[in-house]
Amino acid sequence: MKARFFAAALAASVAFCTGTAHAVDLEVTHWWTSGGEAAAVAELAKAFNATGNKWIDGAIAGGGGTARPIMISRITGGDPMAATQFNHGQQALELVQAGLMLDLSDIAERDKWKEVINPPGLLDSCTVDGKIYCVPVNIHSPEWLWLSNKAFEDAGVPVPKDWNEFVAAAPALEKAGKIPLALGNQPWQSNLAFGAITVAVAGLDVWKKVNVEKDMDVAAGPEIAKVFEAAANIRKLAAKSNVQDWNQATNLVLTDQAGGQIMGDWAQGEFQVAGKVAGKDYTCLPGLGLNKYLSTGGDAFYFPKLNDPAKEAAQKELAALMVSQQVQVAFNLKKGSLPIRGDIDMSTANDCMKQGLEILAGGNIIPSGDQVWSPDVQKQNEDLLVEFFKSEMTPADAQAKWVENLKSGG
Repeated sequence: MKARFFAAALAASVAFCTGTAHAVDLEVTHWWTSGGEAAAVAELAKAFNATGNKWIDGAIAGGGGTARPIMISRITGGDPMAATQFNHGQQALELVQAGLMLDLSDIAERDKWKEVINPPGLLDSCTVDGKIYCVPVNIHSPEWLWLSNKAFEDAGVPVPKDWNEFVAAAPALEKAGKIPLALGNQPWQSNLAFGAITVAVAGLDVWKKVNVEKDMDVAAGPEIAKVFEAAANIRKLAAKSNVQDWNQATNLVLTDQAGGQIMGDWAQGEFQVAGKVAGKDYTCLPGLGLNKYLSTGGDAFYFPKLNDPAKEAAQKELAALMVSQQVQVAFNLKKGSLPIRGDIDMSTANDCMKQGLEILAGGNIIPSGDQVWSPDVQKQNEDLLVEFFKSEMTPADAQAKWVENLKSGG
């Protein structure tokens, strides 16, 4: 009864605010296809359908690297969807500059997005020439180490408290027949693992000097050399992790076949679907337990221009819903991500999400790589790290090539 009342009230309030004359279908494209992701996106669809409109799901398997070119091709080719996922940052900048995306500034001003969205950098990433073109829906941080408690119990060693202890425990895991580190073969996973180890090993100040101040002397220096040595450890520990998708790697951890995985906080959606309990069945270490800083990456939705007044009204209806308190709670609890507003009740969050909320509240955050480097630089370094993890390239050679890639986008 309460659920029906909530849905009806939500539909009535949104319809009143936007004044939509009649219901329409909107195709929404995204790359959320794992169990935890599907449960989360269902919350967005349910809220939108409650308005009387209809969410037409356009999930594209294979992750963002597969989905983004398809999405961009459709938009530029004259076959746009009504809404599409991108990550925070510059991925859709050229589409905005080409005049292909809907301006959401009126909705943002009406609903006071600048007052409720936190941190402000999320909305800044949606802003081009003073106008707002996207809706941040979550904060996803990749700097987490996820551990199987039982894998370490089977190996006869304590659950590590940080990355250094994890590396030290690797021989015991291997002796017990475990894969020390689960790492999938999708290119972005190599890039993610490197980014996480950079924050953990080098720390916030060094990260900012390289990525924000673009200090190439620091990028070529000894602090980052330590990061590449740590990345070499990742290569060794993940050598027997023969899976492709990130959620397959997560499954190795939640079935206790692997000791751990470096992955974003969306991994906890998979643990939840599997019925695992944070602190009991698995352990999560933000900042790999070394430096508890999180980057404010995540997902945002853009709304291509459709030249259809009824659909445009529904697009803005959906945009407003995504920022609403109710949807932020329902979606992020399932997704494992942090909400983009701090004025909501997240008391039912699990232990891992509460750690993330505490770090966010304390201001220990940095922008994501997507927010500080162009897609070209990101792709160059992604390709480099794939080569590094799949070859015998020395850490020194990899660092030198990495610096050259950064200079090309400086």
